[in-house]
Amino acid sequence: MFDEILGLPAHPLIVHAAVIAVPALAALAAVYGLAPRTRPALGWAVAGLAVAAPIAAFAAKESGESLEHRNFASATGTLARRIAEHEEFADPLLIAALVLGVLSLVLLHLVRRGRDGGEGGGREGGGGRAVTTSVAVLTAVVAVVAGYYAVRAGHSGAVAVWGG
Repeated sequence: MFDEILGLPAHPLIVHAAVIAVPALAALAAVYGLAPRTRPALGWAVAGLAVAAPIAAFAAKESGESLEHRNFASATGTLARRIAEHEEFADPLLIAALVLGVLSLVLLHLVRRGRDGGEGGGREGGGGRAVTTSVAVLTAVVAVVAGYYAVRAGHSGAVAVWGG
């Protein structure tokens, strides 16, 4: 399933979705959480990316494993080390993207509940606001982690392909 797309190796094609979606989710979720005035404009984008980014990261990981087994199973030396280094970032990136996606959706729900008549008659009470703020800060921290792993995975993949 993750082997080829129209006769081309799937990984170089699929990886671009992860390279765009994960950092975009990281940036928008952090801004959404830490800058409340941006929430009306960013809500739908964060919701869409919260679903798309983990799927893209999963597809990139699976297609990368398929590519490695198909084309690089017998790689040795520098190429094998570069591929192994690149592969080391796959699981942490996938986990970070999943956690960020879930936290983003939880944050969206908390903000919507607080605005649309949840506890406190449409306004977040002290406890609700504290929970929303805590989730917003945690989302921003996980966004940094996800961004870090997206950059490291992308860079190590480029080095594996292009050298350097």
